Amino acid sequence: MAKKKTKKEEDKGLEPSVVSRWPSPFERIEELFEDFFRRSFRPWFPSFPRLFEEMKPTPTVDIFEDGDDIVVKSELPGMTKDDIEVNITENTITISGEKKSEEKIEKKNYYRLERSYGSFCRSFDLPVKIQPDKAKASFKDGVLEVRLPKSEEAKKRVRKITIE
Repeated sequence: MAKKKTKKEEDKGLEPSVVSRWPSPFERIEELFEDFFRRSFRPWFPSFPRLFEEMKPTPTVDIFEDGDDIVVKSELPGMTKDDIEVNITENTITISGEKKSEEKIEKKNYYRLERSYGSFCRSFDLPVKIQPDKAKASFKDGVLEVRLPKSEEAKKRVRKITIE
């Protein structure tokens, strides 16, 4: 980028100097944040009214051991057991469902909308092989609990290690 010479510089035959500097670390971080938010959310949220259409329910899930069982718990508020489907194999569990809207959202003038509607599907690898035919599921107060008995092979793999 050539800088235009001033009258004084032209008279003396001087070339204008261009100051070049590296951005400070803070300026660079700010640029990265702006770039991230500009690129990341534009495909999903191109305009404010579409923001609410894009919100999808994503249930939280806990997976833990309880004795000889692997337990999978998921919060599914506002759903019934008929809205939920659970599929299992020896090493995976898939929870899917659909949370239906109570009314047509377009007919209301909302000031705030935090509840989400739509379908979801989440799959998880289990830490050990289980016995799918002995699995049990319950749904109470918006919480799905699936108890998956470990396979005999998985139960035998646990061994105590002596600390020296």
